[in-house]
Formats: sequence, C-alpha cells, structure tokens
Amino acid sequence: MEVPVGFLAKLWSFLTFLPFFSCLFLLGLLKAALVGPVVVCIVGMGNSAVIIGLWIAHFAWTYYCVARTKRLGLILKILALIILPLPLVLWPVVGIAGSLLGGAAYGVFAPLIATFEVVGENVTDKLYHCFLDGLWSTVEGSCTVVRDFTDFCFHSYFSFMDELRDKIQPDEKPIDIKLSKVPASLMVSLMGVVVDVPSIMAVALVKSPYMLFRGWKRLLEDLIGREGPFLETVCVPFAGLAIILWPLAVIGAVTAAFLSSFFLGLYGGVVVYQILNSRRIREMGVAYIVSVVSLFDEYVNDLLYLQEGSCLPRPKYRRNMKASLERKNSSVNNGSRDGKGGPYISKLYSQQSRTLKGAIQQYRPVQVWDWLFKSWEVNGRILLHEGLIDVKDVEDCILKGNCKKLGIKLPAWSILQCLLASAKSETDGLLIFDDVELTMMNSPRDRMFEWFVGPLLIIKEQIKGLQLTEDEEACLRKLVMRCKNEKAEEWDDSGFPSDDSVRRAQLQAIIRRLQGIVASMSRLPTFRRRFRNLVKVLYIEAVHATSSANRVGGISKSGYGRDRSTGTADGEEREAGCVSVPDGIV
Repeated sequence: MEVPVGFLAKLWSFLTFLPFFSCLFLLGLLKAALVGPVVVCIVGMGNSAVIIGLWIAHFAWTYYCVARTKRLGLILKILALIILPLPLVLWPVVGIAGSLLGGAAYGVFAPLIATFEVVGENVTDKLYHCFLDGLWSTVEGSCTVVRDFTDFCFHSYFSFMDELRDKIQPDEKPIDIKLSKVPASLMVSLMGVVVDVPSIMAVALVKSPYMLFRGWKRLLEDLIGREGPFLETVCVPFAGLAIILWPLAVIGAVTAAFLSSFFLGLYGGVVVYQILNSRRIREMGVAYIVSVVSLFDEYVNDLLYLQEGSCLPRPKYRRNMKASLERKNSSVNNGSRDGKGGPYISKLYSQQSRTLKGAIQQYRPVQVWDWLFKSWEVNGRILLHEGLIDVKDVEDCILKGNCKKLGIKLPAWSILQCLLASAKSETDGLLIFDDVELTMMNSPRDRMFEWFVGPLLIIKEQIKGLQLTEDEEACLRKLVMRCKNEKAEEWDDSGFPSDDSVRRAQLQAIIRRLQGIVASMSRLPTFRRRFRNLVKVLYIEAVHATSSANRVGGISKSGYGRDRSTGTADGEEREAGCVSVPDGIV
C-alpha cells in the first residue's frame, strides 16, 4: 500500500479506512466486554486480599524498622513515627481503589489493542487471531499482575525495610532535621498546598483544550497523509484508535497535574528548610509558591509547543538560581555551536522530527529484561559445568531461600562480563546480548533503566582504564562467585595475577557496586518471577549434569559387571530422564 498523494487520494484513503477501523474497534470492545469483568475480579480481589492480609505485618514492621534504624536522627525519627499512621491507614483504601481502576483499564485496553495488533504484517491467519487474540492472554496477564504485586508486597517491601535497619558506616552521619525550622517549613508547605493546587489545576484546565485539539489535528494529519508515526501500513489502524482515545490521554494529563500539584506545594517546605538565613525563610517560601506555578506553565508550553517561557511572575527563591540558569543556557548555546549534546537530543523530540525519532530503534523494558536473564541463564550453565555452581547451591536457594550466589553473584558476574566485552569493543554503549548495543539513546525511557544504564556506563569506562589482561579476567570469575569481596585480604591466596593493592581495591569496589545494583534490581516485581524461572532451568541443568557424571562414574567403576543383556542399570534412565523440581520453586 503506497502513501496517497493529493487531496482526492487522501480523502479516498480516509473513507475506505473508516469501515475497516470501525469493525476492529467494535470487535475489540466486544472482547473487552467479555474479558473485562473477569480481569477486574482477578486483579481487584487478588490485590485486595494481598493488601488486607499483609496490612498488619506492614504496619508493625514499618514502625519497628523506623524505630530501630540508625539512619535517621532523633527528631526526624520522632516526626516520622508521628506521621506514619496516616499513610499506613490510607494504604488499603488507595491500594484497593487503584487495583479496581487498574484492573478495569487493563481489561478494556489489553483486548482492544490486541485486536488492532493482528493487522501486523507478520501475523498469519488474521481472521482467527482477530477473534481470539486478547482473550486468554489478558486473563493470564491479570494473574501475572497479581503475582508481581504479591512479590512486591511480600518480598520487596520487607527488603526495603531491612535495608533501613542496616548498620551505617562509622563515618556516616544520620539524617536529621533542625527543630527550629520545622514550624516554618510546615507553614510554607500548608500554604503551598492551598495556593499551588488550585493554581496549577487552573493552568492545566486552561491548557487542556490546546492539548486536545492540537493532538487531534496532528493525528488526523498523520492519518490522512500517512506521515510521522503512521508511515507504515500496519500503524494506520492504531491512528484511529489514538484519535478516539486521545481525550482519555488529556484527562489523564490533567489528573496527573492535579496529583503532582500536592507534591509541588509540599516541596516548598523542603526549599524553606534549605535556606540558611532564617530571616528570609518566609520571603523565600512565598517566592517558591509563586514561582512553581510559572515553572509548571513553562513546562506545559514546552510540551505543547506553545510560546516559550511563561507570562506568570517568577520571583527568585534561591540565591544561586540565576547562576544555575546562566550555566544551563550557556551549555545549550555551546551545544548548538558544536552540534552535540542537548540540541541533538531536543531535535529528536521536536515537532518536526517524529519520523527521525521513529528511525532510532528504541528498546522496551521487556526486551532488556529478556536479554539480561538470557545472559544470566547462559552464564549460569557455564558456571555449572565449571563447578562454580552446583546442585547444593540451587537447592539452598529453593528450599532455604539462600539465593545470594544465584540471585546476586551470578547476575553481577554476567553484567561484569558484559562490561568487559563492551570495554574491549570500543562501543559507546553496552553489548547486552547477540551483539545488541544498549545506549542512552535507545534504552527504555524509564527512570529505573536510566538509573541502571547510567552507572554501568561509568563502570565500563573505569574498566577500560584498568586494561585488564586475559588472566585477570579469567581469575575474576572465581573471585566474584567465591569471595565476599569485602576486604582486600580475601584475594591474597586467590592466585590473582596482579599484586597491586590499588588495582585490587578498584576491582573489588566495582564488584561490590555491581552486586549493589543487582540487589536493587531484585526488588522490582518482575525480577522475582523471572528469577524463579531461571532457578528452575538451572536446577534441571544441575540435576542432569550430576546424573550424567554419576552415570559415567558408575560405568567406569562397574566395567562389565552389569548384565550385558540390559546394558544399563535399571532406574538410571529414569533418574536421568525425569527431573522433579522441589515444591519450593513451583
């Protein structure tokens, strides 16, 4: 299908598109009506049961951890213990309501989008998939949502609280606040909520018609002219869906502005607390309350490609505010002169470069997760055959919950191996898997992955500067898997080729940092579900490897002592052929 040229061709393309889109849309709504109530029941009832069942444990453990932590000073700890009942009491209400709304949205949009995805060029038997896609897969997805939510509430939350109770370093000071600044901060926070919430909502409501009609105008132009994101044939049906659902996006933007206005208003108390001059606390607090509305207006104008800046007043609420703005403007100007940095990135997100942005393949978080766990599985198999991981390690993880070797050290070694390969290849990003390069440009636009990719790029440059030899790289594998890497003396009898204490300390610091990154990743809900599948694969691989080794050893010992008519001992084939996974991992 070619791109239509001329008014009549575009009009005919639009008219022939309407019946096709209407049939898909009605079919998607019909499937949503069938699956939606089931999904709402699964997500709503499942998440509600988890929230109510663990609420008492969350309440008690949160109070216990906050009371026992050494990371908070006395005043801040007392203030936290006084304020904690409010969010803990509201959590069941907000969690259950959010589960019901999220389940309803997922039950409607998942089958609807699945219906439109059938139009893709790589889908065979489109008529069959049009009627069935999005039915059972949506039900399975809702069960996965409940499972991930349970993992977060039952494992990740308690992991966060346990970290709060960890001992602090001797040179680390606990976080505390000055009691004399608390009244002024609370007063400014209260004033910020009272003034900024209605002001920001007014700005959002005034700009919402611009967002609605400019979005519709752009989508219709791209639909009729087959430009921008709808250049490909398979994307055309999604154009009509985007036009219909665009008002929901506008409503969601206004709702997000309303919710964020509370946090912007409350942040005034933080700004006031950071002011050293106590005489100007109230003045700076009022200046922030007025300025934040102007900042929000400027952000909305940039988002909707309206006039630059804001017509609202913006008084200065920090001493170094003018200097920071000048540095920001100078960096933008310098970037425009050399053609790098900010202007290049802004060009990709400008209104005239949607097709250019689509040309850059942007990876999704699911793809990155798949690559990571695939590399961990491959490296896990290698370590199993080399003896650095055995059946006992896997069984300890399944039965006793001791998963540090499989859940922390194995991923840390896999990421370190990725960094070593990336440092050798002289690439700008990370070679994740199958020659796939992950950079800041094509990485998922997700804050979690930005926190993950950014430090790894820095560590890669540090490894490149160390210029490790092949013997050192080979020795690192054993050191990562067998040592705690907490003290430099652990490597004295390890056979590490280099005797340079500074070099060893740098490598140990890199290993500890990678293990910390993996520990933070393990708290994500999807991590635990995927990690269970990884442990299953490694357990089956370890059992097969052990049974094969025992079989070879038995043959070498018994020789011709067996019955030549049978050839093998009865039961060995059953042992090697059927592997039962322990109940703790199912």
